Formats: sequence, structure tokens, C-alpha cells
Amino acid sequence: MAAASLTVSSVSSPAPGLRDSYGRLIHDLRVSITDRCNYKCVYCRTGEMGAQYPELAIDEYLRLIKLFVSLGITKVRLTGGEPLLRRGIVDLVREIARLRTCGGATLDIALTTNGHLLDGLAGPLKAAGLNRVTVSMDAVDAAVFERITRVEGSFAAVLAGVRAARAAGLTPLKINCVLLRGFNDDQIEGFARFAREENVVVRFIEFMPLEEGRLWSPEIVVPLREIVERIGRVLPLVELPARDASETARRYTFSDGLGEIGIIAPVTQAFCGACSRVRLTSDGKIRTCLFSQIEHDLYGRMRAGESDDELRAYIISTVQSKEARHHIGEPGFLKPSRSMVHIGG
Repeated sequence: MAAASLTVSSVSSPAPGLRDSYGRLIHDLRVSITDRCNYKCVYCRTGEMGAQYPELAIDEYLRLIKLFVSLGITKVRLTGGEPLLRRGIVDLVREIARLRTCGGATLDIALTTNGHLLDGLAGPLKAAGLNRVTVSMDAVDAAVFERITRVEGSFAAVLAGVRAARAAGLTPLKINCVLLRGFNDDQIEGFARFAREENVVVRFIEFMPLEEGRLWSPEIVVPLREIVERIGRVLPLVELPARDASETARRYTFSDGLGEIGIIAPVTQAFCGACSRVRLTSDGKIRTCLFSQIEHDLYGRMRAGESDDELRAYIISTVQSKEARHHIGEPGFLKPSRSMVHIGG
């Protein structure tokens, strides 16, 4: 089916909630629509492997997303790889937005991108119904940024994309920076200033063992406490209250109330106990945790001809198997069966 011909059939009223065996309410679906990327970030694609998994047709992603929404999912985030590489993404956002009129009125639609193509797509995505965007951006110094992405001119393209997204109203606009000691941790103070100057929420993320190679070690992780202390020496911070129990970031503002910093600390201050997420890979596998060793082939069942009711039952049983937590840094820890770019952020 061509992207332009996507249509939304009625979605049954949302269930009271999709819960795992630990009682956690699962309301956040992350959908990778490609594992291709136009960047070659050195900490992510250390193995230089490129795309590895097939992509579904846009209308097939839509059908699977509808199933999750019918089970009570209230937030859909499109990810990759780089999702803006997919033709039909604006049509997909438009069709997901129509689910709001089919029983999913609270549905929040977000997108994570490296920002390189965002300048030309921010306006159309907003018009299609996208609520918010998060841009992955690992330096505010152009030379450092391009050393990371290994793409000439990437910093100027991303900065233009950030400003276009803000102008289009894709807010709050979040900037995600993965920190690695000795690699880009000299950018922390610059990002604090960037948050204020560009009116964006900058979120620092502790580096997790999700790269293609074997770069990760505990010594490379820049912990939350150090980030707060370093920013505080330049611009005093005040911690903000959490908006809900499943929020992943610890939030701070500056003492004058201008700007916001978030810190996501899955390594040193894991938040698994309140996890609300489930993921769908670009080839249609459900992953119940970033660090899962098992994948659940939802798309395979759909291709085999299972009905929507059968697929919903499979989703419910799969969510019941969601892991209690990850085991980063513990004896016997195993990296996940895919790297981050092939899972979807």
C-alpha cells in the first residue's frame, strides 16, 4: 500500500491499561521505522556495520501502532536509526494523529532524530500532528560535533533543524547528549549555556553498553552527580519535581528560572522500577527492555494472518514477560542482542 493511501479504521476504546507482571503501567511505545542512519557517530557505530534489518511498509507500522493504542498506549515515539530518512513519515504521523479521534484523544506523538533533515520537515511534521521532537546532539562545538558524526557540515544542519523545530512549535524541544569521559564531557558547560540561549531542554544521558563495538566501560560513564556539580560551578541549578513516576530524567532549572537541564542516569541511578516503555524494532519485533536477550516477533504473526484480536493477546502476553530491570555492571551482564541503532532509541 502506498504511503499516500494510508487510512485509519476505527480503534476500539483504550483498555484500562497495559500492565506487566510487576504491576507497571506500560503506556509508552517506541517504534523504530529504520535502522539506517546518515551519521556514523563514533561511539554508536564503532563496528561500521550500517543497516542490518529489513523495514516494514509504512502502513504495516500503522497497523501495529493501532493495536498498541487500542490496548491503552498513550505515547508513541518514532525513532531509528534516523527516522527522517523514511519516505512517508509525514503521512505516518498524520495517520497516527487520526487515532486521537478514534478513542485515543490523549495520544502524544513524538520523534527522535539526529536533526540533519529536520530543517525542511519540521513544519510539515507539525502540521501532520507531531507534538514534540527530541534531537540527538552530542556537542555544541562544531569541530567536536563533526568529529563525532564523521559528516562534514553536520553541525550547521542540525542547528538549523533545532531552530526550525522550535519555530514550528514542536516544543518542549529536547536535546539529548550522550556523555563519554574524555570524549565529549568538555561540552557540559557549553550545553548549559546552549539550553538558555536556544530555549531548549538539554538532557545529558549516561553512556550505556549499547554500541556496536566494545567501547563501553564503567570508567567512561559521566555520572549524574558530576554533571550537576560541574554545571553548578558556572550556573547554579535548582532541582525540579518529577512530573510523574515513570519520568526518566532528573530535572533542573537554573537559579534564575531560565532554561532546563535533564539528566538521564540509567547506569548510576537506574529507574527500572517505574519503567513504562516497550519497543518495536524496524523489523516488527517487540523488545520489552533495551537490554532484552529475547525478541518477540509480532510482525511475523501479522504476516501469518493472525487477526487483530490474536495480535492484541500476543502483545498482552509479551508485556507480561517484561524484565524487572537491567543488570548493567553486574557479574554476568550480557549486552543486548542488538546495538542501540538497531533497536531504536
